[in-house]
Amino acid sequence: MKKLFLTMTLVAITALTAVAQDVTGKWKTIDDETGEEKSIVEIYKDNGKVYGKVVEILNPAKKDATCVDCPGADKDKPILGLVIIKGLEKDGDEYNDGKILDPNSGKVYKCYIELESQDKLKVRGYIGFSLLGRTQYWHRVK
Repeated sequence: MKKLFLTMTLVAITALTAVAQDVTGKWKTIDDETGEEKSIVEIYKDNGKVYGKVVEILNPAKKDATCVDCPGADKDKPILGLVIIKGLEKDGDEYNDGKILDPNSGKVYKCYIELESQDKLKVRGYIGFSLLGRTQYWHRVK
């Protein structure tokens, strides 16, 4: 009976830890250069891959902004509702092998994301290898 109770407790703790360390949810983006809070991005899973969509723009003056310099089908689309993180796959503690779009410049970068803590997400966009890029830290919206 003690073994059963111990096993059930360990399974429950493991399940709670796995759920608590999930990247899905809403995240407040913070500009790495200015420290300005810019938007809320909802990170979600679709067919085993991770995506991120802009669901709120925090600066009232930019609420109707469009992605003027974006490539392809994203050109001239409203930034609100734009999918900016595409196709990340879980690899250990991080998600990588996807792309991130900077709607301000229209540039697309390779990307990886990783939880620093339950409420802090490291987002790195880079060209070539991850040494050549920028890192932002986003904070979970509760």
